[in-house]
Amino acid sequence: MTVQRSQASQDADIIVVGGGHNGLICAAYLAKAGFDTLVVESRSSVGGCASTVSDLGARFNICHCEHTLVRAMPVIEELDLASHGLEYLEADAGTINVFHDGSQPWVHFHEIERTIDSLAATYPGEVAGYRRYVADALPVAQLAITMARTVPSSPRLLTSAAGIKGAGAKRLLEWSRRSASSVFGDYFDAWQTWMPAVGNGPTVWGLSPDTPGTGLAAAIYASRHLVKTGRPRGGSGALTDSIRSRFEAAGGRVMCDATVESLVVDDGAVSGLRLGDGTALTSRTVVAACDPQRVFVDWVQDPPAAAKKLVERWRARPVDDGYESKIDAVLNELPRPLFMDRLEGHLPGLDVWSPTTVVSPSPDSLAQAHKLRLAGAVSADPTMLINTPTMLDETMKDPEGRHVLSLEVLFTPYSLPGGWPASKEPERWLGLWASMMEPGAEEAVHAWRAMTPDIYERDFSMHRGHTPAFAGSPLAALVGRQPELTRYRTPIGGLYLSGAATYPGAGIFGASGRNAAAVIERDIRGPVNRRLVPARRRLQAMVG
Repeated sequence: MTVQRSQASQDADIIVVGGGHNGLICAAYLAKAGFDTLVVESRSSVGGCASTVSDLGARFNICHCEHTLVRAMPVIEELDLASHGLEYLEADAGTINVFHDGSQPWVHFHEIERTIDSLAATYPGEVAGYRRYVADALPVAQLAITMARTVPSSPRLLTSAAGIKGAGAKRLLEWSRRSASSVFGDYFDAWQTWMPAVGNGPTVWGLSPDTPGTGLAAAIYASRHLVKTGRPRGGSGALTDSIRSRFEAAGGRVMCDATVESLVVDDGAVSGLRLGDGTALTSRTVVAACDPQRVFVDWVQDPPAAAKKLVERWRARPVDDGYESKIDAVLNELPRPLFMDRLEGHLPGLDVWSPTTVVSPSPDSLAQAHKLRLAGAVSADPTMLINTPTMLDETMKDPEGRHVLSLEVLFTPYSLPGGWPASKEPERWLGLWASMMEPGAEEAVHAWRAMTPDIYERDFSMHRGHTPAFAGSPLAALVGRQPELTRYRTPIGGLYLSGAATYPGAGIFGASGRNAAAVIERDIRGPVNRRLVPARRRLQAMVG
């Protein structure tokens, strides 16, 4: 079914603000459905933090950006992204887990038994706990993925979720209320077993693993047994390039170098937006695939009566600071990791360069790192994520055939005393990396750059260098708590939200873009299904 194209009075049927992967996915589905859709992006190119960019004569991913959950979504097949150039490469191992204190490293694989074999050779006392963990966590991970694949307010998911009586659903609800550390404590004695999962979960979200509500992060190992991690050939940006290609093939349009100044709201509904250069764009449907706090604080000048409380709530929220940085380097040669010998004893021939290496602090050091970050200081032992993208993907090598190093560093506060331009911290992080390699690693660095929170703010419109992330549970989303984030609608008629701050959350996921598009299409083409009310009430009773 097609819809009528925009009339002369409108610049587009739908305007999507923000050309990150969620904004592009939302726009691609809407264009595929027949809507005249325009993407407005403040940068000179789309992709956001999923981009791959050129610098120092090489190609770098803006973020560490391994892709797991997006591969569990139907997006790639439904948009036929393979026909638009998307191809995934996979390392043999999932992650190599090493520790600042020199603890025994171990390897997590997509295959359960290979992971258990690695634990048996390094932390044999954890094997029985890992088997119990897998049995309990796999149903939780599968259910969470199923929920993320479906619009939270859809009749099918609401009615089926309300009647779930299985252990997986009960455990998902239980874990969503608990802290990650308490859930892991049910299965593991050695912190070295669970701390790498924290580094990919609560730590990336800026939260302590002791924080109630982070418990679903405990499903991360299980989710990677269900879905194998991959990297797009050509860099993370190959994903967003393929989505843009699909979007434009369906008639979609992209406007870059366009910064939104404000929304235009008439009679309680959006009628367009105004750009920083004074240009007015008209549309009765606008999707903000960006930080919702900036939308309600900066863009909504005079909120209509129905939206005043919501706008006041967002304006009263604390402003979060960014805390992630990244070193990008070009290497003349690949240095040999010091931990390689300790792994080769039971994993001969293991490729240690292609997978991500997660460098974790101890729980005490992690707690101290959070305190230091809040005080504007950097931990001596930050969580770090290391990989060499060019080992798996030769297309990312520079013209001279050199390798590229990706070193992501956490606990790097936006408000650093003295400011980031004068800081010696990035050099220290590079030194930490070199200390994990055989002698001569620093001499192998041909060129490098640091991406710190101030640069993310300057170049990617991330206020104070912060990336918002949805922090609610799947069941809370199903019953519609914070509807602007879980239903994607706002009290301002025609204004919708998508992106990392909306359900199901941050990372290379894509579900919120797909879900938002489904909600918008349904709103335009027909009324909301009123049969959802009884199911929603049953779910509210479950969540409490």
